[in-house]
Amino acid sequence: MARAFLIVMDSVGCGGAPDAGAFFNGAVPDTGANTLAHIAATCAAGRAEEGRSGPLHMPNLDTLGLGAAVTLASGAPVPGLGAKPSGLWGAATEVSKGKDTPSGHWELAGVPVPWEWHYFPDTCPAFPQDLMDLVARLAGTKGTLGNCHASGVPIIEEHCAEHMRTGWPICYTSADSVFQIAAHEETFGLDRLLKLCQDLAPTLHAMRVGRVIARPFVGTTGNFRRTANRHDYAIDPPAPTLCDWVSGAGRRVYGIGKIGDIFSGRGITEVRKGTDAALFEHLLTLSEDALDGSLTFANFVEFDSLFGHRRDVSAYARALEWFDRIAGEFIAKLRDGDLAIFTADHGNDPTWTGTDHTRERVPVLGFGRGTRAIGHVGFVDVGASVADHLGVPAQGPGRSFL
Repeated sequence: MARAFLIVMDSVGCGGAPDAGAFFNGAVPDTGANTLAHIAATCAAGRAEEGRSGPLHMPNLDTLGLGAAVTLASGAPVPGLGAKPSGLWGAATEVSKGKDTPSGHWELAGVPVPWEWHYFPDTCPAFPQDLMDLVARLAGTKGTLGNCHASGVPIIEEHCAEHMRTGWPICYTSADSVFQIAAHEETFGLDRLLKLCQDLAPTLHAMRVGRVIARPFVGTTGNFRRTANRHDYAIDPPAPTLCDWVSGAGRRVYGIGKIGDIFSGRGITEVRKGTDAALFEHLLTLSEDALDGSLTFANFVEFDSLFGHRRDVSAYARALEWFDRIAGEFIAKLRDGDLAIFTADHGNDPTWTGTDHTRERVPVLGFGRGTRAIGHVGFVDVGASVADHLGVPAQGPGRSFL
């Protein structure tokens, strides 16, 4: 029986979103943002030489059609990615009114977001006082720290000492629809942080805030590090997704990385987490062990979390080249009849202004169904196509491109 592997390269967009002008980084619209094309151009110009050198080198995904997908999506040249496609290739366009992780993943799984997300203002304070009072009450503290838009590393550095002295949780947000709480795993307690976020989540979800995120760390001021015990408490998808369709048909759904969190566990049979390097080992294992008829749904997040938001072109390019190498190893282990689709959930152009995601189309690359140009498709068509390959009825608006 056929198996399917849906692999999301978090934030690896390819430009060309028709509504990019309605999305912003600060006061600058995302019009013209293009994660892959701009990284490739920067590499070709010799301006991304830290830990790597020369044009962007991604032969495995380019052979499937990566360079061709970028040019289809945006018309942009992609130096270093010029192979003639030998896989299934095209570009997908999103309709949900958000450039965030849940919107992208839910829509890839067949369910567009029917509502507008709530975003907190980029002011100080960012959160209403009654919400801060609730956080303090749930945490059992006399107050909170932060209460602003921030990146995780700087705000932890700023408040680490006071947090460890008082026990007050560090609360912050970003341009995404999120409420994040950072706390020390040892002095505050990991279980306590997770319970705080879990107890707070229903209030934020009722406001249409997409995720409450626990951000644990260890160490001291000037010498701390965030741990792999992050947990996202996401609002439930508004309708059954690809994961529900597959599990409802009695098949197994393996979630790798953040997938279990993004879908609030719905339709997920088994979850495997870790760093991207560890996630690759899970993916390799499942290429051999995943049951017939199963779906393996993976998210590789570090392109986005470590390099896109930090606008680090060299590191993003290194990560892409690393991923391309492991993609080749993974593809070599697939069985006859398997389908692997590589795609993304949004953009995060590291050459762009600001630190937010960028509104872009995403590449859709497939292995296992021959050479086929699928052209422009919708995010929802990805989920419908995976369901079609598995012989499972699709329940959303998408149409199979297989």
